[in-house]
Amino acid sequence: MRCFDCPRKCGVDRKENLGFCGEGQKIRISKIIESFMWEEPIISGEKGALAIFFSGCNLRCEYCQNYQISHLGKGEYFSPEEFAEKLKSYDYKKYTCVDLITPTHFSSLLLEAFKIFKPPVPIVWNTSGYESIDTLKKIDNFIDVYLTDFKYYSADLSKRLSKAEDYFQVAKRAITFMINSKPIYVEEGILKKGVIIRHLVLPGEVKDSIKLLDEIKTSFGNPIISLMQQFTPIGRGEKNRKLYPLEFKAVLAHADKLGLNNGFIQDECSSDQKYIPNF
Repeated sequence: MRCFDCPRKCGVDRKENLGFCGEGQKIRISKIIESFMWEEPIISGEKGALAIFFSGCNLRCEYCQNYQISHLGKGEYFSPEEFAEKLKSYDYKKYTCVDLITPTHFSSLLLEAFKIFKPPVPIVWNTSGYESIDTLKKIDNFIDVYLTDFKYYSADLSKRLSKAEDYFQVAKRAITFMINSKPIYVEEGILKKGVIIRHLVLPGEVKDSIKLLDEIKTSFGNPIISLMQQFTPIGRGEKNRKLYPLEFKAVLAHADKLGLNNGFIQDECSSDQKYIPNF
């Protein structure tokens, strides 16, 4: 299994070595949380999601609140066949959707699994946005909702924090594909098809957030967006404080000025260690 699932295209033979993502030739799941209520209301609904947290990450941001799994790696291994059987074991009347959290680096393996069994509820591809178009084309028929980050405008910032100088260009292309592929369809208050663009405002980076909002408005009009202030310092990297309330207010004011009023605003209380799952 040579690794070409993400834009890094490192070409590592994951039977013999780990990819940049830190993972090998099997799907690794760190945690499954039933009735997970911490996504946007239009995703979670009243039942919550079947949330599947995958180990490893193709972006590996230095400030990741899920650092335990994105960098250090932990969890149970599954072949595509075993993962399909695991999915079959759940009662989908209990969930609004299946929430695949950081799945990109397992795309090829997940594709094999979904050919065996696709759950009868919306499948949410919960991604950093650092996606290749080739991979999106392969998995698109099995995905109903793209819940995608749009993290950075600055190449310097994305290089420093995520070792991905090309993040902005890659993510913009990916989000364009997602929006063209999944027109919004909402039924009884639940997003059945479509795209939500998330942006986490980082401490000290208001100008970058404002430039990114300008780009969202110019390129995508008025999509569903989710502005987040949950940044929680984990004691690693250059970002070592919480977001100031005035920083988030400045970003919200700019979104309002642009008419980006279709979406969600995260509460200040979300910046707390208690919201980080125990992996």
